[in-house]
Amino acid sequence: MSRYREIVTKAVIGKGKKYFKNKYSIESDIIPSTILGCWIINNRFNGKLLNDNAVVDGSFDVNIWYSSDNNTKTNVINKKINYTEEINVKSKIDADLESSEIIVKSLKQPECVNVSIDGNRIEFEIEKELGIEVVGDTKVKILTEDDEDDWQLFDEKMDENINNEIDNEVKEDFIN
Repeated sequence: MSRYREIVTKAVIGKGKKYFKNKYSIESDIIPSTILGCWIINNRFNGKLLNDNAVVDGSFDVNIWYSSDNNTKTNVINKKINYTEEINVKSKIDADLESSEIIVKSLKQPECVNVSIDGNRIEFEIEKELGIEVVGDTKVKILTEDDEDDWQLFDEKMDENINNEIDNEVKEDFIN
């Protein structure tokens, strides 16, 4: 005879991911000649649930290395960029998202894909991809059996006989 039981456990009850490509600009006191490099560091973020969407608040630092004065000098300009992104979360039917925990992962770290100069303004594009997992309580049905396992009982005398047989068969002088 078998029957089903329900187990309440924590599991991923909703997921979502989204690719972002955003444009930003920085004003420079010195007119740039050439862009030599653009790096994104210190990407930090956290998320919260708002209805059926996840809202991710984060920031990163952008460092742009450029030449000036007809490519005779170099400078680095840096700026902290704050962002707020919204991601649609697909959830399991009957899931209670309100009392759930949200986990945000960076599936693709922010990366500068395009930089251009417009006078003393440096314009750049950043792409990133964020993933969301919503962890909450859910029920799992499992099949159970009422049959008890047969436990094999060992006779102590039988164990003693086996040990004696092993002792008699093992040759202590086996190397020679």
